[in-house]
Amino acid sequence: MSHLVHSDSICALGEGALWHPQTHTLYWFDVLKGTLYASVDQHQSSWSLGRMVSAAGWVDDTVLLIASERDLFTFDTATGTETHVADLEADNPVTRSNDGRADPWGGFWIGTMGKEDQSGAGAIYRYYDGQLRMLYDSLTIPNAICFAPGGAYAYFADTPTGIIRRVTLDAEGWPSAPAEPFVDLSREGLYPDGAVCDSAGNLWNAQYGAGRVACYSPEGVFMTALGIATALTTCPAFGGADLSTLFVTSAAHGAAADDRLAGMTFSVPTGFRGQAAHRVRL
Repeated sequence: MSHLVHSDSICALGEGALWHPQTHTLYWFDVLKGTLYASVDQHQSSWSLGRMVSAAGWVDDTVLLIASERDLFTFDTATGTETHVADLEADNPVTRSNDGRADPWGGFWIGTMGKEDQSGAGAIYRYYDGQLRMLYDSLTIPNAICFAPGGAYAYFADTPTGIIRRVTLDAEGWPSAPAEPFVDLSREGLYPDGAVCDSAGNLWNAQYGAGRVACYSPEGVFMTALGIATALTTCPAFGGADLSTLFVTSAAHGAAADDRLAGMTFSVPTGFRGQAAHRVRL
């Protein structure tokens, strides 16, 4: 399957791919450099945000809710204006934000992790109805946060365990049962990074170190994998005019010396259709 370099800007740690369904803008982050990128109609912009930033949801045509190493804040891409929304482990200098995504109710799930990958230092939170509530703690590298169509389930992973978990959600989007294993990649030596669900409920998971995004059915059965021309794939997002293009971020930090495309952002045409990214309701 063909793949293209969507952006040749080298990210030390590319993350947080987000396709804005109304403006047809692709957003992504370089976590370690504190940079937000945007591309629309082959025009690319970037903003330096002065701290580690990793994930976002869209609020309106120009405003994003962004997660940083110490807070959730809105950022207006038209004016460059930041507004503080909530502290995120602001009193803990060990941690930063990592993977996150808006849910079907307009809430925002966000993981935290140690800046040096400290074991058990991370957690997953949900910001909803003006409050930030912890859902899970004692995680090392929370990832793969995404939501089944209709909101029946949320998914997440703790990358070093190799296990993607699924949890049933209640009518307001809160976990209503213990999280259970959905896909166990540990026997294959694969590490689940960011993930997104398509409109049929398949889960697409970037597998860090494997240079691919793998697709699993709603039953957790492997369906296909898209090879990406760099090893450290981090986060996928469906976008494009009909939501059938998969955009994938990657990392240069830690990549092999001969991995010449490490840190770039890719686009892969697929025969599948994504879900439109959910709007964050503040």
